Amino acid sequence: MSELTKELMELVWGTKSSPGLSDTIFCRWTQGFAFSESEGSALEQFEGGPCAVIAPVQAFLLKKLLFSSEKSSWRDCPEEERKELLCHTLCDILESACCDNSGSYCLVSWLRGKTTEETASISGSPAESSCQVEPSSALAVEELGFERFHALIHKRSFGSLSELKDSVLDQYSMWGNKFGVLLFLYSVLLTKGIENIKNEIEDASEPLIDPVYGHGSQSLINLLLTGHAVSNVWDGDRECSGMKLLGIHKQAAVGFLTLMEALRYCKLLLLQSHTHKSGATSSLAIQSNFHTVFPIIVGSYLKSPKYPIWIVGSETHLTVFFAKDMALVAPEAPSEQARRVFQTYDPEDNGFIPDSLLEDVMKALDLVSDPEYINLMKNKLDPEGLGIILLGPFLQEFFPDQGSSGPESFTVYHYNGLKQSNYNEKVMYVEGTAVVMGFEDSMLQTDDTPIKRCLQTKWPYIELLWTTDRSPSLN
Repeated sequence: MSELTKELMELVWGTKSSPGLSDTIFCRWTQGFAFSESEGSALEQFEGGPCAVIAPVQAFLLKKLLFSSEKSSWRDCPEEERKELLCHTLCDILESACCDNSGSYCLVSWLRGKTTEETASISGSPAESSCQVEPSSALAVEELGFERFHALIHKRSFGSLSELKDSVLDQYSMWGNKFGVLLFLYSVLLTKGIENIKNEIEDASEPLIDPVYGHGSQSLINLLLTGHAVSNVWDGDRECSGMKLLGIHKQAAVGFLTLMEALRYCKLLLLQSHTHKSGATSSLAIQSNFHTVFPIIVGSYLKSPKYPIWIVGSETHLTVFFAKDMALVAPEAPSEQARRVFQTYDPEDNGFIPDSLLEDVMKALDLVSDPEYINLMKNKLDPEGLGIILLGPFLQEFFPDQGSSGPESFTVYHYNGLKQSNYNEKVMYVEGTAVVMGFEDSMLQTDDTPIKRCLQTKWPYIELLWTTDRSPSLN
């Protein structure tokens, strides 16, 4: 087995997992891109775990289907169209992962029937090589196993996007076989480059797939969504005790929302500092560890993407929420900008800031910020002298009668790839109607389901009416 193969395995699966545990998680990830029998363009997920790849692929597939096609009946998706959609989607994600537009792409194949000795290296061959994989492997996953599979994978390199697209289309059957999801994941990782990924991940010792539960990491999700394997979902980079924490640097094509934000989960970071204690003849370096906590708050680059499609994360699963109305991703209204700026000064999402920060917020929004006027506003917005400025009164004072820039009512859809999580156990898009209300007019209360709580991190006063008897599940 080559060193590159070992590096890839360590990046994805880690080094501390026992072989038996790796096989257990590995088997849950061994599936292809399979379309639902009940919904022509919906991908089906068989076990927990691979949603970290399947959900982003589904989201980008919907982007192409809804916004690059002129067909009126978008839910009518025949087999040949599905083939084109999937292959073009895979190419789009690979292109996004390609570093600095270098034009160097990789596809990883499984060499069926070869011995370990015959395929001892993943170093690969040029694109002219022929690596055909049958749609249905004669070898069962249990027979192949974790180690055996990795001894049989093979990398192919491409110098142009056109060559890549031709090969992805030619190998359509491979993406549908029981290793299709993993082969695509490995293709993305090698196209990006292992060292490039390690440089972006906050903790390179943490694998992309959790060795205990089999869930994909946030770095893996971000890589597939944005082409960058950063570990955080906030806008831009942050500094903490001299450590640079990488975030999202530009508006994403497809967005991300998480229930963790609604539940006010926090991210715990272990930081290290070094001090030197000097003696008469020597200097001793002392390392100390300390923790810092960051609330999980998705930034506007992911929360307000270019297309009205969002990956939705729960504690254990990823689904997709989407709409066809491009007005949902129109430029933000002044009140929305004000909310976003206010919240940057309220990192713990308390809904208020210390009154000492009011001047900074008003300067950031190009509002009048003379000291006399600031004091006047402090007294008006904080009449009880509590020393805090609440978000609601602040917006009402400076941005009255300004609602969201998007429509107040729109048709929405939700996708969950797990059969058992769907209504009547059929993987189908669930249709609903969303109503977005102002913070002063929240008379209609429909429910308090996880999907609604998650969406409220984007639309704080959204209400949802679904066509099915129950709300869609995030798990």
